[in-house]
Amino acid sequence: MATMMRWDPFQDLRSAQDEMTQMSPMLAHALGLHTQQASGRATTTAWAPALDISERKDAYLVAVELPGLKPQDLDITMEDGLLTIQGERQFTSESSEQQFHRVERRYGAFRRSITLPTHAMAEGIEASFEDGVLQILVPKAEEAKPKRIQVRSGRMEVTAATGEGASSQDTPPS
Repeated sequence: MATMMRWDPFQDLRSAQDEMTQMSPMLAHALGLHTQQASGRATTTAWAPALDISERKDAYLVAVELPGLKPQDLDITMEDGLLTIQGERQFTSESSEQQFHRVERRYGAFRRSITLPTHAMAEGIEASFEDGVLQILVPKAEEAKPKRIQVRSGRMEVTAATGEGASSQDTPPS
């Protein structure tokens, strides 16, 4: 009697991914296949949630997909123009009798940092979380209004002591 084995069309792909992770950690990291080290051995697959960054006239909007998390699971900071979003998604087994055949969703700690332009205002940042999507609104500073400079007629004389200039019409006769 012949034994039949179920064919898994993705097994070769998973094997190639595992080999790539072992051979080239930098390439695996770029593809999101890297692992976190804990006490000298790989423990959990690190992940980076997908995000979108858009710009309006008055603000930047960052939207991050974080299904399964709660607002209290997140830590958002802004320092020196670097917006950092970090947290952790825990793997929870619903039952000890449950046997997993495949786990493709990512779990564990994550950290995303985004460099924002210098005119982003840290003090006005607002964040909201709904339906697994974190939205962060980063307002822009008001643009500096152009200053009109009055041009006077005559030659400008610069005094050596103060370096300030005065036109020849403004100086009293000596």
